[in-house]
Amino acid sequence: MKALVLAGGAGTRLRPITHTSAKQLVPVANKPILFYGLESIAAAGVTEVGIIVGDTESEVRAAIGDGSRLGLEVTYIRQEAPLGLAHAVLIAADFLGDDDFLVFLGDNFVFGGITEIVRRFTEQRPDAQVLVTKVGNPSEFGVAELDREGKLIGLEEKPTEPRTDLALVGVYLFTPVAHTAMRAIEPSARGELEITDALRWLLDGGYDVRAGEISGYWKDTGNVADMLEVNRLLLETLEPAVLGEVDPDTEIVGRVRIEPGARVSASRVVGPAIIGAGTVVTGSYVGPSTSIAENCLLRDSEVEFSIVLADSVLDGVHRVEASLIGRNVTVHVTRRVPVAHRLVIGDHGWVQLPN
Repeated sequence: MKALVLAGGAGTRLRPITHTSAKQLVPVANKPILFYGLESIAAAGVTEVGIIVGDTESEVRAAIGDGSRLGLEVTYIRQEAPLGLAHAVLIAADFLGDDDFLVFLGDNFVFGGITEIVRRFTEQRPDAQVLVTKVGNPSEFGVAELDREGKLIGLEEKPTEPRTDLALVGVYLFTPVAHTAMRAIEPSARGELEITDALRWLLDGGYDVRAGEISGYWKDTGNVADMLEVNRLLLETLEPAVLGEVDPDTEIVGRVRIEPGARVSASRVVGPAIIGAGTVVTGSYVGPSTSIAENCLLRDSEVEFSIVLADSVLDGVHRVEASLIGRNVTVHVTRRVPVAHRLVIGDHGWVQLPN
């Protein structure tokens, strides 16, 4: 079996972060979300991986390289425009050959991995296997319809009026017959070759397409709220360790990891939390569910339930929570200016100000 991992796309729901970074490389618990998927693929025994890349190809290549440090053999496949998941399979046909394969969306997170999923597919070998889970906003996903016995009977891509609340999880498994389906379908109204249309083609043709409801936790990390929730969940499993410097005036509470080269002084850190290598925290409070990346500076500040990316500064800020702060960002307090705000905000930014 081979794997096809989708790491293109514009990441519009994570702007302005994704104006300068691939959405699949935004870190949770100080590791790019894409790496969790690749690690789960390797753990399932699948080592040949094709990565679909777009405009952020150079960044993805720099982060992953040849895949060897993840136990993988990586081939990069360029998709010139986001023309759909089925289109990604079509352009990867030479790489996939006649092997069974799985498709994994690079910004998806499956807690517990996919080892059991791959094992069942390999043993039973239906023509295709989809995974579903109940969601509160099914119109934002591909939606599956099952009969009373749990058999898959219908699929829709982001319907305005969903028939069910069962969303397709971003992991699909196929035998080579899928290539025939991908070639047979036409672009949707969105101008994309939809994987749901290919699955429906297989269903209509009498092929064995199965659906299984995922038992573990799954998230599509396409927006800030979901990124923060996955970050919180992963930090709950963090292996605590103090590998950097912590002075006697600092209080460490709970599951906290302080990476080598980090320095924490006169502060309080309440886990689960991680402080990256080379980061300096002084006179500050770092609260639960917070990831501070490498080479940051927190001085006289408070942050909780947030992700702070590399090389950023919080200086005299009270209080930051439920936030995603990008790389090389400086947030500081200046003197109060009545009825005025001074803002430098990137395209598609979102700012909340008090009355």
